[in-house]
Amino acid sequence: MSDTPSKPWNPYVAGALTGLLMVASVWVSGKYFGASTTFVKATGMIESLAASERVQAMPYFLKETPKVDWQFMFLIGIALGSLAASLASRTFAVTPVARTWAERFGPSLKLRALAGFFGGILAMFGARLADGCPSGHGLSGSLQLAVSGYVALACFFLGGLVTARLIFGGRK
Repeated sequence: MSDTPSKPWNPYVAGALTGLLMVASVWVSGKYFGASTTFVKATGMIESLAASERVQAMPYFLKETPKVDWQFMFLIGIALGSLAASLASRTFAVTPVARTWAERFGPSLKLRALAGFFGGILAMFGARLADGCPSGHGLSGSLQLAVSGYVALACFFLGGLVTARLIFGGRK
């Protein structure tokens, strides 16, 4: 990549484009954004390889069949779209340990990987406990003008601010 990356996307433009994409998704397919169910379905698909009768007997999978569906493809699209956007803006970089993490906790890749893994478990537990993720509750809920969607967005934003403050402390 270039030594002088271009400026990242304007968050207002990216937000507006996300909103337009969500409206187009609902208009064309009748589907709202969401992601956390895909991880549960993927786990069910993997477990089906070893014990398919067990997966078929689980009450959850009676209503959510573990299969590759639109939401699975949505997540693949997020990954590919993020890659395309970072390449287009020339901001793509492989950074195993972010500078802010290294400044606070040191350059250990093992510590960063463990924190990311257990943080992911905690986030997924919360998403399943809430029966949805920030994109499902916050973005899709607010698009439908649901009060719960706005409450969810405010809580996600506040939780992110508090967590960042606790982990990284204040800026000097």
